[in-house]
Amino acid sequence: MGLGPQEPKICVVTPYYKEGREWLERCLASVSNQTVKADHIMVADGFPQLWLDEAGVRHVKLDRAHADYGDVARGLGALMAINEKYQAIAFLDADNCFAHDHIETCLAAAAANPNAPYVVARRDLVRPDGSVLPITMSADFPFGDHVDTNCYLFLPPAFSLLHYWVTIPKEFSIIGDRLFRIVMKSRLAAPAVAFKPTVKYTCLAEVYYKAAGEAPPEGADKPNVNLGPAIEWLRMQLPEELVVIDELSGMALSRLASAAA
Repeated sequence: MGLGPQEPKICVVTPYYKEGREWLERCLASVSNQTVKADHIMVADGFPQLWLDEAGVRHVKLDRAHADYGDVARGLGALMAINEKYQAIAFLDADNCFAHDHIETCLAAAAANPNAPYVVARRDLVRPDGSVLPITMSADFPFGDHVDTNCYLFLPPAFSLLHYWVTIPKEFSIIGDRLFRIVMKSRLAAPAVAFKPTVKYTCLAEVYYKAAGEAPPEGADKPNVNLGPAIEWLRMQLPEELVVIDELSGMALSRLASAAA
């Protein structure tokens, strides 16, 4: 889907929780310094930082935290952007940032692939100081199948799927990005790919530092994914409840219960 000759109206949505002001300011600066203008919606997931009211961004304050890795905050911001007629929507988590030409690079990929319903950017893993870890993310699309949340630029044909960030069960939010990828693959044509890495993903997983032969920095203690509690929750649901869960997930999520039996 082509965006036309004029510069599109673009929105970046950032959910945030209790991140420090320094990281939030870095995130904000990476959006405000883009070579292509974008509006920025910050969505506080229960812990608003009031200085953002004067930071030149839209600041939406949810009255409680949702304990879902930002999914509800992210999805609500996206739905607001759709309602306000934005033509492209990106996500940026509060602890990450974009290279200055991220949006420009994504739009170029979209222009080169006018039938693509969305764009997938590539990312570098970076240390907390912003320097790049010398490691290749082979599992990431297009070499693998994983698409990190920060790597999407959604175009209008993908907008009808963005509500799944809110409706996928919270119990599975630890793999929300993987479930959302399944929905996208099953409903839409292949994306355009921006091959130049323009997402700077702050790495807090110890395993990647070890793979790079480095000692993990303080705070690099992101836990491994444990789906045991989520699968057990799924197995406890009644058959009629599983039907609703599948509808809200956009996929046959209930099969995980029988597969684990």
